[in-house]
Amino acid sequence: MSKKSNSNQPDLPRLEKLINYQFNKIELLNEAVTHRSAGARNNERLEFLGDSILNFVIAADLFTRYPGSSEGDLSRLRASLVNKEGLFLVSQDLKLGDYLILGSGELKSGGFRRNSILADTVEAIFGAVYMDSDLECCRDIILRLYNEQLENILDADSLKDPKTRLQELLQSRKFSLPKYDVIEIVGKAHNQQFTVNCKIEKLELETEGKASNRRKAEQQAADKIIPLVQELFNKN
Repeated sequence: MSKKSNSNQPDLPRLEKLINYQFNKIELLNEAVTHRSAGARNNERLEFLGDSILNFVIAADLFTRYPGSSEGDLSRLRASLVNKEGLFLVSQDLKLGDYLILGSGELKSGGFRRNSILADTVEAIFGAVYMDSDLECCRDIILRLYNEQLENILDADSLKDPKTRLQELLQSRKFSLPKYDVIEIVGKAHNQQFTVNCKIEKLELETEGKASNRRKAEQQAADKIIPLVQELFNKN
């Protein structure tokens, strides 16, 4: 497992090369890689700014890339890219853990490997680039770093949650919506497990889902019943 020394002097010129941008004010990049555990002047404000810019840039690109997609589909596509997982993938390409400035406690606990910290730092870097240049420059950097994810993005339908997909599948054949019932709750309040039954009476189909909350259990049950519904529909 990799380790990080507590030199608190990251090689910012090297990071600039990975970003493919040379800062006029290098202190902005230094601020962008500084976690709040390291002091008052940290990356939280830049993260706030970068988050808004990232959402705009990705939304504009998807709007152009998918001219026939609905608002709902575009929203799902954008969410799949700007979430913590998408940002973490960018942080891995930049090897961002090598450049974080962390407080001693966060450093000892492995903060330089923590997905949420790395994702937030990517947004802060976008904010720093914008403050150092302009929106067009920031846009180019974001789209370059997101290029692989944009090229390999899933179709909008596959990003819908199972309950939505099941609902649309049934409505396409004019069937009534499924019925979800909680049939069991076990465990104490802070550690419960819900068992939910999903039933489609006219098709005589039902499945169960188990999860730590009702919503997740419903989604799991819906996910299990979808292939059964599709199999029946394909036969008719």
